[in-house]
This record gives sequence, structure tokens and C-alpha cells, in this order.
Amino acid sequence: MFFFESIPWYSVVAGITVTLALILLNEISRRSKWAAGFCFLVLPILLTLFVWPTTAAKGTTVGSWFAWVKAYSALAGCLGFMALRYIKGAAKNKYLLFFPAFILGFNIFEAVMREFQTAGFNGMHDGMEIIGGQWNYLNAIAGILNIVTICGWVGIYISKDKYQDMVWPDMLWFWIIAYDLWNFAYVYNCVPDHSFYAGLCLLLSCTIPAFFIKKGAWLQHRAHTLGFWMMFVMTFPAFVDTTMFAVKSSDNPAAMWTISIISILFNIGVFVYQFKKIRTLKLSALKDELHTDLKVYQEVAQ
Repeated sequence: MFFFESIPWYSVVAGITVTLALILLNEISRRSKWAAGFCFLVLPILLTLFVWPTTAAKGTTVGSWFAWVKAYSALAGCLGFMALRYIKGAAKNKYLLFFPAFILGFNIFEAVMREFQTAGFNGMHDGMEIIGGQWNYLNAIAGILNIVTICGWVGIYISKDKYQDMVWPDMLWFWIIAYDLWNFAYVYNCVPDHSFYAGLCLLLSCTIPAFFIKKGAWLQHRAHTLGFWMMFVMTFPAFVDTTMFAVKSSDNPAAMWTISIISILFNIGVFVYQFKKIRTLKLSALKDELHTDLKVYQEVAQ
């Protein structure tokens, strides 16, 4: 196969199961603040003290600095979003409203730095074969563009229904797709043997709810599903490494070039579209929502 060595039927079933399980866990944690508090605060403390020092030790595929930072930054996002959702008046504070944009940009920036680092790899690193190349630089630039095009955080609000979701109306489908393409390319380039689950399945688990379950809450879905996945894979790394369900990358440079080129082209498209809109309408990327004129925005905004 082009991207992977092979994907047998039982791995396809496992991938669907992972995707659906993450969607279910996201629904449970977004509907109950008590469940979310246990999942994103109590459970990570227990895992940090008693499990991860062994299962995610240095030398394993989840033992790199990036895996640990990614896990804690995702969990920090979950807890920060809970504070915005459940602390009275928090979502009215414009400085606190900047937190979602900051933690999102920080997560992307982590991956960009890792991609620049991975460009110089050639051989076994962190327990898997990694082939670095010019495609890493290309996708790192796509990640930078993805950060630059984060917009409209001033319009974040908490939904008035019983679930109190964090809704970001200006974060529309084209930015989400640009992120998904960049993120899949990042995982495929830098953590290739995890890319079927940590790339494809994980991204589907937050994109599907954003399009079909609770529109406008993509970042909340993303933080929750990423937090759950990082806790799972750092606890059971063998699932994606050595079990029968593992799906190995093809280590094909042509595949790395392909996904990285698609990623940067789509992100350039979003950047050009937003830049032209800012100039034409004389908007501020830091102070204004950019897409209030679009029907998809209006369907989400209160």
C-alpha cells in the first residue's frame, strides 16, 4: 500500500473501534463535569505516579519529550476549557478567552519544533524507524501557517444548554480540514508507525462530532479525544507497536512528500483567503471575528 504496509480487516475493525470509543468518551466527558474532572485530573495524576514511569519510559515509542509534553498540554487544555465552561463569568473575560487560542497554538508549535528536529533523523529513534527529509520542513511551514490562521477567539462563548459547551463560531470547516491535513502529515512524518491510530482515527474522532454532533465545539472535542488517546497510548504502547492490530507505515518518501504537499497547499489556501478578507474588510486578526458573513458561521453563533 502507499501509506501503510498493510491494513488487515481486524486492524480496520480496531481503528473503527478506537474512533467510536474516543467519540463516546468525549460525549461522556463533555456532558458531565464530574466525569471530566475524574478523567482529566484524577486519572492523569494516578497514571503519572504509578503507571507512566514504567510504560512510557525513555526508549519506548512514547518515551520521548514530545509524548510527555503532548499528553500534559492536551490535559491542560481540557482543564482550562472546563474552567471557562463551569466557572461563572470566566468566559466573559477577554484575557481568559485567549487561553483556547494559546493552548491550540502551543500544541501546534510543539509539533512544528518536533518536525524540524525529525528532519535530521534517519534510522531508529524512539523505538521506530524514522526517515527525515525535506518534507518535514514543508509540513513544518504548513504548521506555522496553521497557527497564523487561528482567528476569532474573541467570539468564543459557552452554550446555554445543559452541556455548557465551549463554542468557537469562527473556527470553520476549512480551518479544521487544514489542521487535519497538517496534523496527519506531522504524525505520518514524525511518528510513522502510530499514524493510523494517532493520525487518522484520532482526527476522525474529533472532526466527526464537530460536523455532526456539536458544531462549533471542535477544539473542545479535539482536546478531549487527544487527552484520552495520549493517556491510553502511554499506558498501553504495545497496542500500536507490537500487537496484531498494529499498522506499520510504508516508510515511503513519496507518501511523505504527497501528504506534506497537500498539507501546505491547503494551509496556504486558507492563509491567502483570510489575508485577503482581512485586507478587504479592514479587519483585525487579533480583535475581530473574520467569518461573520458566512452562513456556516451564522448557523453556529448565538
